[in-house]
Amino acid sequence: MSEFETLFTRLGLPTGDRYDLPASAARFPDGAHYRVEIPSTEGPRALRAVVEAAKQYRVTVHRVSQGSGIMLLTDDEIHEMLRIGRGEGMEVSLFVGPRAAWDIGGQVASPAGRVLACSQRGMDQLRYALEDIRRGCDLGLRGVLVADLGLLWLVDEARRSGQLPANLVVKTSVQLPAANPAAVHVLERLGAGTLNLAVDLTLPQLAAVRSGTSLPFDLYIEAPDGFGGFIRYYELPEIVRVAAPVYVKLGLRNSPDIYPCGTHLEPTAIALSVERVRRARLALDTLQRYASELQMSAVGAADLAVPEISG
Repeated sequence: MSEFETLFTRLGLPTGDRYDLPASAARFPDGAHYRVEIPSTEGPRALRAVVEAAKQYRVTVHRVSQGSGIMLLTDDEIHEMLRIGRGEGMEVSLFVGPRAAWDIGGQVASPAGRVLACSQRGMDQLRYALEDIRRGCDLGLRGVLVADLGLLWLVDEARRSGQLPANLVVKTSVQLPAANPAAVHVLERLGAGTLNLAVDLTLPQLAAVRSGTSLPFDLYIEAPDGFGGFIRYYELPEIVRVAAPVYVKLGLRNSPDIYPCGTHLEPTAIALSVERVRRARLALDTLQRYASELQMSAVGAADLAVPEISG
């Protein structure tokens, strides 16, 4: 027995990975086990393509997320994305724009420094990031992606002070992944409302990470090549069973990196979005085939960060 087990227990952490694979007792507020997220939806035309493909493939999409950042969308483009999301009862989550990878610093370009990519360098970038979020919120956005611990804390403080909407849902990026139960506790305390997990956690590790929190997890079932390219469809029923509530994220293997996106890459972005929805159909079919007792949220669940926009 490890001398630290009493510490783990006192802090509400499991004493090891859960090889017994207990079923998660946590659920989304509506009682569901899972939802569907289509990531890398890089603008209103890609979002319209997601909506059309979802109808074609009979896929319920609960959340779309975007990676290029609020700052690379015009007000009209943001407004259009939010209008579509509102109309579909769908959560729209936009990434914070400024980040080290697009700044002038050199460390992030080095092999060992790439871990810094989505951090905010210095106080100016933190201020720019908060301004980016406020701009989105002023237009009706209620879901943002962050990948910097300091920014996560500041956003939570800004919500508490009324400088950002109290109902703003903060999603931690896969660039700031939780890989163990202690990391989950830290991110939750800093204000995260939904957590991207490391994409390669085993079932016992996922069961351990679920211990002690009821926050939704966001997990790539098909991961982009840059995150390992894992394809875990046949594991999905067990993943949902032990880790619920889960946003089932559909990345795409063998696809180009389009960040930062724009009109020059729009046809590719749209094609990738459509294929992600098709992949979601495969994931849902797998869940229905092997675990039909697991429940999916309906459209427009009350706790979704659906945009608050009129007109």
